[in-house]
Amino acid sequence: MKLLRVGTPGAERPALLDQDGTTLRDLSGLVTDIDGELLADASALALIRAAADAGELPVLDAAGVRVGPPLARIGKVVCIGLNYHDHAAETGAETPAEPVVFFKAADTVVGPYDTVLVPRRSRKTDWEVELAIVIGRTARYVEDDEDPLSYVAGYAVSHDVSEREFQIERGGTWDKGKNCETFNPLGPWLVTADEVPDPQALSLKLWVNGELKQNGTTADQIFPVAEVVRYVSRFMTLYPGDVINTGTPAGVALGQPEPKPFLRAGDVVELEIEGLGRQRQELKDA
Repeated sequence: MKLLRVGTPGAERPALLDQDGTTLRDLSGLVTDIDGELLADASALALIRAAADAGELPVLDAAGVRVGPPLARIGKVVCIGLNYHDHAAETGAETPAEPVVFFKAADTVVGPYDTVLVPRRSRKTDWEVELAIVIGRTARYVEDDEDPLSYVAGYAVSHDVSEREFQIERGGTWDKGKNCETFNPLGPWLVTADEVPDPQALSLKLWVNGELKQNGTTADQIFPVAEVVRYVSRFMTLYPGDVINTGTPAGVALGQPEPKPFLRAGDVVELEIEGLGRQRQELKDA
């Protein structure tokens, strides 16, 4: 299923994208929202699936309707840095021996077509298309004989916008360059895990002002999705509704020759992941 939320910020309603890929169905008669509580409730998800299959869900008029983040009340956004061989190489970094873990605040998450704000005094705002994992049941110390993918409710497109000067040059921690407002567009949909049989076989692409900048595949991940879930669960408990951004392939501005083409107000970024949908954001000054 492709689950999404539509409406004005803070007043989104749950919806489902029909099998035809264009018709929106209203879920508000069945569930109050799409969040961790819903994703952990197998019976509620089965009810949605049955109603969709039976054609019982009312149609939503999609004309002019804003698409919000596909997940409400996100607990935490865990991020994996330098998780593609080609991206590590383009930045001159050594291949990590273990996943590099950092956080983005949940309030950085916005809709897939919302405006992205270039921070004040920013000179190095950068783009990063990423596969997002959405957790569906509590993962705590996932063992070697367990299937980490059984803890995954679904996947989504994530844009891990980054300010590289803030991240690298302003005190040695990544957090300042990762947590500016609007720095994590998510969606348009949450695609349930049953529709993504192999998360290591997805193409990722990103364009800036129509020019293709990133063109990668999750097959190039240093630490695949299953290993990421297992690894992170050994350092923190993952709860339903938590999100993990799994890193970006080569092609970011940071890895380009000088002068590096960092983002400015007026730029348009578009990104997509195979089967998970497409985003588009225009940048404006904060």
